[in-house]
Amino acid sequence: MTLSYEEAAAQVTGPGGRYETHEITVDGVSYTAFKGAPSSLKELGDLTRLYGDTEFLVYEDERYTFAEVHALADGIAAALVERFGVAKGDRVAIAMRNYPEWIVTYLGALSVGAVVVSMNAWWTAEEMDYGLEDSGTKVLVADEERVERSRHACARLGIATVGVRLPEGDAPAGVDRWDDVVVAGAERPEVEVGPEDDATILYTSGTTGRPKGAVSTHRAVVQALMGFGCKTTIDGLRRPEEAAGRTGPPCFILIVPLFHVTGNVPVMLGSLASGLKLVIMHKWDPGRALQLIEREKVTHLVGVPTQSWDLLEHPDFDRYDTSTLASVGGGGAPAPPQLVGRVGSAFKAAKPNIGYGMTETNAYGPGNSGADYEAHPTSTGRSTPILQLEIRDAELRPLPPGERGEIWMKGPNLIRGYWNKPEATAETIVEGWLRTGDLGRIDEEGFVYIEDRAKDMILRGGENVYSAEVEAAIYEHPQVYEAAVFGLPHERLGEEVAAAIVPREGEEIDEHELRRFLSEHIAAFKVPSRIFFHAEALPRNPAGKILKRQLRDELADQG
Repeated sequence: MTLSYEEAAAQVTGPGGRYETHEITVDGVSYTAFKGAPSSLKELGDLTRLYGDTEFLVYEDERYTFAEVHALADGIAAALVERFGVAKGDRVAIAMRNYPEWIVTYLGALSVGAVVVSMNAWWTAEEMDYGLEDSGTKVLVADEERVERSRHACARLGIATVGVRLPEGDAPAGVDRWDDVVVAGAERPEVEVGPEDDATILYTSGTTGRPKGAVSTHRAVVQALMGFGCKTTIDGLRRPEEAAGRTGPPCFILIVPLFHVTGNVPVMLGSLASGLKLVIMHKWDPGRALQLIEREKVTHLVGVPTQSWDLLEHPDFDRYDTSTLASVGGGGAPAPPQLVGRVGSAFKAAKPNIGYGMTETNAYGPGNSGADYEAHPTSTGRSTPILQLEIRDAELRPLPPGERGEIWMKGPNLIRGYWNKPEATAETIVEGWLRTGDLGRIDEEGFVYIEDRAKDMILRGGENVYSAEVEAAIYEHPQVYEAAVFGLPHERLGEEVAAAIVPREGEEIDEHELRRFLSEHIAAFKVPSRIFFHAEALPRNPAGKILKRQLRDELADQG
């Protein structure tokens, strides 16, 4: 007999099981949490030393076992403490492409109680300057491009820098080479790390023009990580037929940045915790991804919907063996229903999946996969055993099934707040509940549907772009009088960034020059790809607010 979702969840989280739950209280708020969770990411990492010589990381032609990764992690941990004076609670920033050293630094820094600051590798020098100063970073570990981009900021702020994969020759002034300071297998300094200690800061674009540092404790990240495993176990119990016929050990391919919560928690930490091989891509390239899927017998691909489209549309798709893939999907943006159906039919064994998580939830939230997803292709799935969901109206009152309102979440996986921003924290987290800023509904079966966003945000290929931040950069241009930034539908990206601009009287703005100007202040993905110039003032409501929805509707069909 097929188990219901509620029956399977109760069985998986019952007494004595791996995912047994219990009630905890944190800062006066009660949560349902996994009882057997490791106390910290340090403890979790140390448990994975038992995997020993099992292969863990594959990057191009480089291969690393769990033992080799831990030896390097101990080396950077020792260097951070003994060479650079890093103490518990100090911030260690990582700014680089998806290299093995990113993961090594992450594990090493956390193991000695440092707080890892995940820097967006696409940030400009100006944005990096802000993030390094705002976080109070003590040591930066960066690759060549990010070393160059952060030189001025690090010199100004007195930040020590470790350079990863630098070219031959003298290192830049004030930069230590990774190979000169990291001794694999060095003795790791012993530091006590607990569940309520800060673990990570991930920057998320802000509605007021500057990114906010979302701070997670060790407990929050570990609980989120176990949540993904719990959901997989529940689905396996309900739908064992979906696993039938699959062969070979699970293997993930990393196709999203490690500085994003999806790449960081469910993909990287999920592979680490489960002893799985993780194949790292230097950058996204669908042709190269197909090669690696075949070569490494990849079973799980987690990305944004555009990447699934890219694979399916690649001219060489049929030339490669993708039969090992068991799951294709991810999150970061809604997936068109036609993509869900295509994934289910184009791959031999792979089933589609999607998750609704945020930086503030450590990527953990309602998930939809397999037969459930094919039957409910516009839903992001059901809630999970440790996560409470409510739909609330404008007066913050819970709404019944089927009614539309703002989505609220509560669970031990939530961030504790925003770094040094108590007002923003109080606005977003209310009595242990997270205001997502997303509008939606929950049906009678518990399936969640996201229908709109309350926040003024554009979701471009999995990247959150806040209009206020882009508008602030546009207004820095001396010829701009008025500007409004909004999203327009885009077949591949979901949305693209668009701007309506009124030049100052008597001025004429060159579109290419404006983009060049903006690229010096904001990351490339935030720079508007469509710019509309207006001779007259932009439409406003009686309160003086620009009518962005009207602009979007009027301009959506223009070239």
